[in-house]
Amino acid sequence: MKRDISIELLKWKESDRRKPLILRGARQVGKTWSLQSFGVEHYQNTAYLNFEEMPLASKLFKNDLNPHRIILEIGLMLDIDILPNDTLIIFDEIQACPEALNSLKYFHENANDYHLVSAGSLLGIKLNKLNSFPVGKVNFLDLFPMSFCEFLDAIGKHKLRHYIDNVNFEVENLAIIPEPIHQQLVDLLKNYTFIGGMPEVVKHFCSSKNLRSVRAIQKEILDAYLLDFSKHVVAHEVMKITTIWNQIHSQLAKENKKFIFSAIKKSARGREYESAIMWLEDAGLVYKSTNVTTAKIPIDAYSHANVFKVFLLDVGLLGAMSNLPVGILVEDKRLFTEFKGAFIENLIATFLAPMNNKKLFYWTSKNQAEVDFIIPYELDIYPLEVKAGISKKKKSLLVYDDKFNPPLLARTTLRNLRKDGNIVNIPLYLMHRFYDIVDNRPLQNS
Repeated sequence: MKRDISIELLKWKESDRRKPLILRGARQVGKTWSLQSFGVEHYQNTAYLNFEEMPLASKLFKNDLNPHRIILEIGLMLDIDILPNDTLIIFDEIQACPEALNSLKYFHENANDYHLVSAGSLLGIKLNKLNSFPVGKVNFLDLFPMSFCEFLDAIGKHKLRHYIDNVNFEVENLAIIPEPIHQQLVDLLKNYTFIGGMPEVVKHFCSSKNLRSVRAIQKEILDAYLLDFSKHVVAHEVMKITTIWNQIHSQLAKENKKFIFSAIKKSARGREYESAIMWLEDAGLVYKSTNVTTAKIPIDAYSHANVFKVFLLDVGLLGAMSNLPVGILVEDKRLFTEFKGAFIENLIATFLAPMNNKKLFYWTSKNQAEVDFIIPYELDIYPLEVKAGISKKKKSLLVYDDKFNPPLLARTTLRNLRKDGNIVNIPLYLMHRFYDIVDNRPLQNS
């Protein structure tokens, strides 16, 4: 299946700033497939090492970290010619071999004409524990579950994907998406919200169209994550990580989606579970949206680290975790409104995380108002309210506007694209174009 990361990988290959690349991402989001496909398409040869499946490969890095010796011995081990610029070297599950991680520095300094990429399911955790990892010697990319646009490509809706990727936001129509196309996109987004973007799940849906087996695969992925906790976490942390993981769907189902530790147990305190949430973040399994009460640049300086919401990396997995029944897809827009809109807010979190380096924020004003997301872009901060269905409620946006007077107020719903005064309504399926919409502010007023 086509993945957009291939565009970024090609930019890396052709960049005059190219260094050994680290591709980060949660387990089963498609890192290995993406790298191997890229190698087949753009290189004469691919030299692939998986340090979990091929433990003997680690011995190549034990004596010294001379990249030319390592390249020679990898070539002998795999029986291939490794050529500068023409061979893609892939170090997979590199977190299992710390010496291989450290070798990236020497590949950059002494053998940068060899193209080297590395990946690992728990690489973010390993990198955060390394004290000596060479800063400035590698490039980074992040791979996420398949986006809605990638989902459209996977199911053969290439023209629809091209259409929403190239909508001109300066046209004068009030609802610039023709209504039949708008309704088709809403229906497809409903499917995506149930199926999600895990590649194995999407691939199975494309071949079988069987939603019950889709749900079974999602459950298997969730089980595999639980096994990761036991396999890769010290014993006294496993229970805490598992507890947080199992709490995510119920915490999001609350009216106030702020993560409440006392919901775990009355005596629970944030400092007891801080490392557990950090582990889940580093593993790429959750996104944390931090509370802000003062919306100013730089937004990090005004965020409250101990007040936050936790979203799952994939909205389809959230449905599986919540045991959402398959039959809900038949009931018009109910999927978007279940659990007090938790699925739709998690959906938007998965849209925004890749756009903003996985940093999410929301705004509150005492008991007066709450805006679901606030998005820093260039020198401004834009409020975004997420509404299930076709709601036109805007109280919180108006409170925010009165306090901070942003250039534009944004709301994302199932309604078509339109502008009401200073409020622009963005269809949920167009949220990947948020920055383009902001850059074309003079949308036609209704």
